[in-house]
Amino acid sequence: MMRQTAQTRQEIRFRQWRVAAIAGGLAFGIGIIGMAAEAAPLVESAPAREARPILVSTGVLPSNDALVAVAERATASVVNIASSRKVAIGEPFSPFYGDPFWRRFFGEEFGQRGPRREEREFGEGSGVIVSSDGYIMTNNHVVEGAEELTVVLPDKRRFKAKIVGTDPRTDLALVKIDATGLSILPWGDSSKLRVGELVLAVGSPFGLTQTVTMGIVSAVGRANMGIVDYEDFIQTDAAINPGNSGGALVNLKGELIGIPSAIFSQTGGYMGIGFAIPSNMAKSVMASLQKHGKVIRGWIGVSIQELTPELAKEFGAKDVKGVLVSDVLEDGPAAKAKLERGDIITAYEGKPVTNPTQLRTMVAETAPGTTVTITVSRDNRTRDVKLTVGELPEEVARGAGGVEGEHALAGVVVEPAPRDRSGRKIGGVLVVEVDPESPAALAGLRPGDVIREINRKPVKSVEDFERLAGRLRPKERVLLLVTRGNATIFLSISPR
Repeated sequence: MMRQTAQTRQEIRFRQWRVAAIAGGLAFGIGIIGMAAEAAPLVESAPAREARPILVSTGVLPSNDALVAVAERATASVVNIASSRKVAIGEPFSPFYGDPFWRRFFGEEFGQRGPRREEREFGEGSGVIVSSDGYIMTNNHVVEGAEELTVVLPDKRRFKAKIVGTDPRTDLALVKIDATGLSILPWGDSSKLRVGELVLAVGSPFGLTQTVTMGIVSAVGRANMGIVDYEDFIQTDAAINPGNSGGALVNLKGELIGIPSAIFSQTGGYMGIGFAIPSNMAKSVMASLQKHGKVIRGWIGVSIQELTPELAKEFGAKDVKGVLVSDVLEDGPAAKAKLERGDIITAYEGKPVTNPTQLRTMVAETAPGTTVTITVSRDNRTRDVKLTVGELPEEVARGAGGVEGEHALAGVVVEPAPRDRSGRKIGGVLVVEVDPESPAALAGLRPGDVIREINRKPVKSVEDFERLAGRLRPKERVLLLVTRGNATIFLSISPR
């Protein structure tokens, strides 16, 4: 009897489950039909040339027709960008050629024979049409160093493109083609993105044009990735692969909310972690490139650092919310507003400050001349400070004291050295970033070092560093005097 009762109960549960499943299926089907009917008018060719958002109900999962409508809108505005340039190469005779270990000791020429020859190198990426008269946003790394750019539209028309401006510090670029009446995507507000929101990625992975993938927003505000200087990435699991760079990340309203830029991968391909530059940052960069040919950034004149539990205790803070002001530059906006070393900035224009990269990005995106409110904690007392944002000085805009070129200090970024505990300025410049593939990194230079001399000449400021580094010849060795902690050492750096 016990076995028969158990079997009977099992059959009853099965019938109940089957009835519930049928009822749920009918309800879902009715919802899909309703959404399909609502979305049906969107599958028209005419609206593709307009920048009107696509309305999708958020109460239930989107219907297939709604997703198709969004994909059609997006693919009509995403292009393929092909680049080419001449490069000099040599033929290797050693089986160890290309191994970083051997190049570290024998130089970049290790393993080559004979004179170098020129060959044409080709690259491929994506772009998003942002104006009907031919302006296209893409990544800087898609067009960097290109001698020729060809844009292929979704209708297969081909155009030669010119670069309007680039911004390596966000990895964004603006190019222009001679065309009109193009389909564009409306800009979305990336600040309103929520984790878990469905998104589509559109681009040309591995040259496969007009590819659409779907995923969710995995995280927002990703920073400290070491990819570019200004980071506020949208993380997504929508499949992004080589060639997607510069394409579109769109929400279910058909709005452009990001520019895919990078992936995290141990294989070179998709592993479920991709990063897109948020639309608000891209839109700001585009406007500046159109108007000035370069990006004009805000600046308040402070050095800031992470507020650790140890530092919070030293400065009497109750928690680690905010960032610590380690220095205030003389005559800068912050100095005029009476900010001091040791202040803790907890909010910028009412938005909580969580880390130095976030604050740096928010300030950079503020137009110079704008008066903002900064919330500051000092001696356990919180107050609001108003200051007028200045323009990022040219010497800082070049990379916070960074120098470019083919020489031994290429890839090194510095800033004024902080003061000591007594308030006196420390001689030299503080290394804040070193390209891991640069000669300086291979020689052992690392962030936190203080450069005191370059080739036996004193370095007392960022200007000294830039002047001396700018005079270096491509093949010239460099001798640095560096303070690291309590020790002072010499480093010899050989260019590649």
